[in-house]
Amino acid sequence: MPDQKVLRRIKESEEEADEIIEEAEQEAQTRLTEAREEADQIREEARKEAEEMADDRIESAREDIEAEREELIAEGEQSRESLESQAEENIDEVTDFVIEAFTEAIHAQT
Repeated sequence: MPDQKVLRRIKESEEEADEIIEEAEQEAQTRLTEAREEADQIREEARKEAEEMADDRIESAREDIEAEREELIAEGEQSRESLESQAEENIDEVTDFVIEAFTEAIHAQT
């Protein structure tokens, strides 16, 4: 009889060990699934953050380009105004020169 008690205890211990192993495997699988989900979440957050940073950089670059474009336009307008002013100042001189050249040409033919 004592042998049966020992065998029964061994069997019970083996069953307990099997249950513990199964629970541990289930816990490990649960933790692995949770870790994968968390990793996916972290990757998604990182992707969104990277997209936001890229959008911010693009917007900043657009603002810089627009500011530079406006500056170039302003410089071009100043140059145009300066050239127009110089041209207006030269109108009288050019007119006098043309009249003088025309007059000389007419006198040379007569």
